[in-house]
Amino acid sequence: MSTAKKEGGCLFSEAQLQQIEKDFQDWFNNSLRDSDRQTEGAYFSHSGIPIKLIHTPADIKHLDYTRDIGLSGQPPFLRGVYPNMYRGRPFTVRQLAGLGAPEDCNLRIKYLLDHGATGVNILFDLPTIRGYDSTDPEAEGNVGACGAAVDSIWDMDAYFADIDLGTISTSIVTHLPSTSIVIPGMYFAVAEQRGIPWKNLAGTCQNDFIMETCVGSAPEMLWPRASFRLQCDVIEWICKNIPRWNPISFNGYNLREAGTDAVGEVAIAISNAIATADELIRRGMRIDDFAPRMSFFWDLHNDFFEEIAKCRASRKVWYKIISERYGAQNKKSLLMRFHVQTAGVTLPATEPLNNIARSAIQGLAAVLGGCQSLHIDSYDEAYSAPTEEAALISIRTQQIIQAETGVCNTVDPLAGSYYIEYLTDEMAERIAAYIKKIEEMGGLVEAVESGWLHREISNYNTAYQKKIESGEMPIAGVNFMRAEEDRTHDIEVFEYPETYTRQKAKMKRLKKERNQQKVKMHLKILREKCHSDENLYPYALEAVKNLCTLGEIEELFREEFGLWNFQLL
Repeated sequence: MSTAKKEGGCLFSEAQLQQIEKDFQDWFNNSLRDSDRQTEGAYFSHSGIPIKLIHTPADIKHLDYTRDIGLSGQPPFLRGVYPNMYRGRPFTVRQLAGLGAPEDCNLRIKYLLDHGATGVNILFDLPTIRGYDSTDPEAEGNVGACGAAVDSIWDMDAYFADIDLGTISTSIVTHLPSTSIVIPGMYFAVAEQRGIPWKNLAGTCQNDFIMETCVGSAPEMLWPRASFRLQCDVIEWICKNIPRWNPISFNGYNLREAGTDAVGEVAIAISNAIATADELIRRGMRIDDFAPRMSFFWDLHNDFFEEIAKCRASRKVWYKIISERYGAQNKKSLLMRFHVQTAGVTLPATEPLNNIARSAIQGLAAVLGGCQSLHIDSYDEAYSAPTEEAALISIRTQQIIQAETGVCNTVDPLAGSYYIEYLTDEMAERIAAYIKKIEEMGGLVEAVESGWLHREISNYNTAYQKKIESGEMPIAGVNFMRAEEDRTHDIEVFEYPETYTRQKAKMKRLKKERNQQKVKMHLKILREKCHSDENLYPYALEAVKNLCTLGEIEELFREEFGLWNFQLL
């Protein structure tokens, strides 16, 4: 325990603490069996935090209530970013929708909204995410699978046919900065075509260079510094032009799914936010120009209490950094707002109906941790995009948590639990230490370019898989109490609509109808600007408006910025 901890204020008097510690020792020595005493020190959270058989006020004796816990909507925001939390702002029910062609996904969006979704969360197929047109040879076999194919502004218009962009909140799961400078631009251009003022648009794009350089697979990828430059271009331009839009969601989720624990997930995302803030300030912006629109994206796994503690601790760490390091004055800058998706990687194909329980518990942890919006993964996660039935169960699960359990009736109901406050404090300390470690390497961009983050992910995955194979990490129905009967045949697997031929025909028509001279001109201008210090967003937006395709713009970036051979790390 650090000196700072020992010198802090206290929730209990010194006399009370001495009595509690004496009572605990008497109980430990005299009430427990030898076997119970021998297990002390053998239990740990998934992130390696020691867990006692029972926690007492002595474990949090260094905490001062006002300084370290406080009230919701007030520093350090550990208990929530808003004073009334879910009484005044119910968390957004934001289920993912991505499959087939944009026209198919439009029907799924409408289905979700008709059944109680309160936000839109759109997902793209792998070629779109990685910046290839549906007709590119690299896209073969993946068009419309596990997300929607989007090649041009025509597709974005079809995606949101008969949906009022001025009244919904949309999360655009672009992942990469190189596509975030294109695909959300399609959305903004469609709104403009429909006469919807940009000031009315609300939503988020992920736009995280870690997704481009460390997470996911791709035959080609940009250098980390080029990807980071585009990430900052997106944030700078959107903050100046789309005032209600979150231009980045620092993506702990996909990083966690790729391979890290809860501490690393939060610390790496915040390190990205620090690097981003430093760059935007270097460009002449003030912290309060962009920090209010920064958002985060967390992955909640099965260690119920640790995940709740992670959410609470992340707000505290962010507040300390943004207030002390950057001196932010706007209260909105101090608030860590985050979306949660339950952990897809924890949902096995074996006995998939068990995944309904897993996702529900993870979703409950997200709400107890104070999320602003939530996606609950469907039980058929390991098989395909969710069927309508599976998607409806996920929505109903959110509605049960929101309307039936009573957990939204009071703010931060687990506050004051000796175990929760102990875990939250430990998580905050470990996250801060991890951030310091990254900064000592020169910051996150340098940590990525050196291969350090890739090795972190690889080493974690190896250790994690060994725990599953050994049974140290029990998974019901998989390596723990596995049933003899195979029940996977009971699952209806979603059949993806045929997408390639429709997208191919659309692309042929687009290239025939568009003004080729304007296409060449705007691609030429964008190509030249890649070698300047100018923000590339307005030039990419003009290219999109003139029917340049996603693949054409992305190929331009790959040619001008060059490809990173990360395999040599």
